[in-house]
Amino acid sequence: MKKLGLVGGMGPESTMPYYRGIVYGVQARTDKEFFPNLTIESVNVFHILRLCREKNYDAVTDYLLAAIRNLAAAGADFAALSANTAHIVYDRLQGLSPIPLLSIVEATCREAARRGFDNIGLLGTEFTMTMDFYRRPFVAGGIGIKVPRPEEMRYINTKISEELEYGIVKEETLNRFQKIISRMQAEDGIQAVILGCTELPLLLNDNNCPVPCLDTVQIHVHEIVDRILD
Repeated sequence: MKKLGLVGGMGPESTMPYYRGIVYGVQARTDKEFFPNLTIESVNVFHILRLCREKNYDAVTDYLLAAIRNLAAAGADFAALSANTAHIVYDRLQGLSPIPLLSIVEATCREAARRGFDNIGLLGTEFTMTMDFYRRPFVAGGIGIKVPRPEEMRYINTKISEELEYGIVKEETLNRFQKIISRMQAEDGIQAVILGCTELPLLLNDNNCPVPCLDTVQIHVHEIVDRILD
């Protein structure tokens, strides 16, 4: 059984479902009196976002690499980043990390292909929606990615940073997100939507979203559990 090193704190609200999903996911597949050994290195999401706004990706890489090295020193066999935006430097980290990494983006792409989707909406931070690091594996696999309009992206990014990162969930925010997704379904033909920020499941799920959700937290956790038990 492999030991996980989780880079958390991006933000705390999403790190908690990661922890619960992993420990209880492993328990459900092993024994009722067993929980896996893992280590969490909590970092400052606001520092990462600030560096991203400055386009200082070398500093983002160094900051996250230091966290991964701490996890490796704690005996982790592999590591995962509990955030989508942090994968903006995933390729760099993968080449420098002392232990293997498990990508949330690649895991989500595999799940989208498994479910037969070929045209998907993407919601997340401004970096996730506007840069190509997220869409590359999908496009390579023949899956189209659509993003909201510029003004919609600004709204989504603001609500993530000013509400969801703090665990604040508002009905008016949900209503606006639902309208954006419905418009994308009607105009862009999206079959599903990627919750490409690990705080978005606080707001959206299959019960209140106009189209099926690809919950990146649940998808990533499932693959992490598989790797632990590999």
